[in-house]
Amino acid sequence: MTLRRLPDNIVNQIAAGEVVERPASAVKELVENSIDAGAMRIDVVMREGGRSLISITDDGKGMSREELELCFERHATSKLPDEDLVNIEHLGFRGEAIPSIASVSRMRITSRNAEDTNAWTLNVEGGRRGELEPIGAQQGTRVEVRDIFYATPARLKFLKTERAEFGAALDVMRRLAMAYPAIAFSLSDEKRTALRVSASQGDLFEAWLDRLGSVMGREFADNALKIDAERNGVKLTGFAGVPTFNRGNATMQFMFVNGRPVKDKLFTGAVRGAYMDLLARNRHPLLALFLELPPDQVDVNVHPAKAEVRFRDSGGVRGLIVGALRNALAENGHRASSTVGGQALGSFQPQSIQMPLQSRPAQPVGMGGWSGAMAPAYPGGMSEETSRYQAPMGPGASEEPRREDHRDINFAPVAQSDNGPSSHGEGDDFQAFPLGAARSQLHETYIVSQTRDGLVLVDQHAAHERLVMERMKKAFSDKTVPRQMLLLPDVVEMDELSASRLCERADELADMGLVVEPFGNGAVVIRETPAMLGNCNVKALVQDLADDLAELDTTLALKDRMDDVFATMACHGSVRSGRRLTVDEMNALLREMEVTPHSGQCNHGRPTYVELKLTDIEKLFGRR
Repeated sequence: MTLRRLPDNIVNQIAAGEVVERPASAVKELVENSIDAGAMRIDVVMREGGRSLISITDDGKGMSREELELCFERHATSKLPDEDLVNIEHLGFRGEAIPSIASVSRMRITSRNAEDTNAWTLNVEGGRRGELEPIGAQQGTRVEVRDIFYATPARLKFLKTERAEFGAALDVMRRLAMAYPAIAFSLSDEKRTALRVSASQGDLFEAWLDRLGSVMGREFADNALKIDAERNGVKLTGFAGVPTFNRGNATMQFMFVNGRPVKDKLFTGAVRGAYMDLLARNRHPLLALFLELPPDQVDVNVHPAKAEVRFRDSGGVRGLIVGALRNALAENGHRASSTVGGQALGSFQPQSIQMPLQSRPAQPVGMGGWSGAMAPAYPGGMSEETSRYQAPMGPGASEEPRREDHRDINFAPVAQSDNGPSSHGEGDDFQAFPLGAARSQLHETYIVSQTRDGLVLVDQHAAHERLVMERMKKAFSDKTVPRQMLLLPDVVEMDELSASRLCERADELADMGLVVEPFGNGAVVIRETPAMLGNCNVKALVQDLADDLAELDTTLALKDRMDDVFATMACHGSVRSGRRLTVDEMNALLREMEVTPHSGQCNHGRPTYVELKLTDIEKLFGRR
């Protein structure tokens, strides 16, 4: 075999295999060209999922006749004026997209710049160029890609359904639309418009939030936290959803580096780390983050598709993302998702309850009672229960015995406010606080609180679990974890491997308030526990910690996974369901929630409270 140079059309088709994997890849490359050209409006039309037609029209600066001819040459670009691959300031720069797409399709480009009196159009079919012709058109560029991959039938066979290919293009358009709120975008398939967003006006953050709401849904805009942080010349901005506003997958997580949509493992890991103790492992937050850094600090020339990047200081970038997210979540305080109340209302199933009437002798009643021979008989013995409830209590009667689990609560003092109440005795004034005034307890599990414009339903165990965990984290960071010595040390038996794992981490556990010592083969003895856990079930706690250590990476120090350890401890040291609370205790719990970070969700990511507005409750009863 003789060494020879491949023809240009084969070279372009090989390049197309990397640059143009599917119709969505062509959409991405061509729309990025429109953005680089300064377009303020970009309209995309696809037919049959992009198989038969991809049409992209923009109002950018356009191309001259000479530039139009040159754009079909490989590696012809206007985006590297100094031939510097380090300081890249445009989305495109390789000069491969147009010749690669043209080599596997029937392509037509029509363009006009501000200086020319008419537009020019050029057809390229399977890499074979036609003649340049003048045509009438507005300033800007229109690209039509027909019969994509007709020149490479093998690639055509690997395309998915029309809906799947159109969906992939829609995802590309959404990402670009989020990155550039000042540009109007649209995507349609000639039957329906899947995406249409107008150019956003005003402040950059307002424009971003407006665009993110248009793309990710208005509920995201209502539940988003502003992110604005900077470190060592690297700036991170954007919005992140509160933990209780989450999804079952990570499809609504977006990262942009210098305006370029990217998919990066560093970003995914940083987000997971920031929300580690706020979400269950199978739930994912919604967020869109925009990273701006000097071009020489990031390499975007990793792959022809330009979807991957490499950072010079990847550790610093990860730390910035984790720190900025955690700070925003901490400043968020007790806030929970606005959708939680709507989900609760959606769980109600109003239905007509039939109340059959049965004959019974008329009873002498007072004003407002039943006066006829028919009295209501409620199903299930409800009338008897009602009669017993309304009957006067006998001399020996007493209330139901109070159930106690003898657990110390130790709630923090009620937070003081310049405008709020000053003592427990002024219960009505507590309505001025965000979580209102405690009114009752349901099933010894849920606290009912009244606010000025609705009510709040609190899961006492989930809420206290979060409060205990945050107290332990703060005490640990301050190196002041108080411990209590057990009068009778607890011996916990377990398998030898679990016992050895605990004893290997004895020093670290002691820093967290738990003193563990070996006690023969397959057993440990517990001498001290964190004081804020109260009288918890020590054996169950230690067994759960041993199970956690079996799952954690043994190469990591416990302080690096302290959220997992504290979450386990807090679960055992929290007020359980079935524990009756006094009104003072309930109000103290509410006040501490209001000043505790992340108290809107428990350690497993579930909401700790549900807020229902009075208007929503009135709708349940047809008042509105």
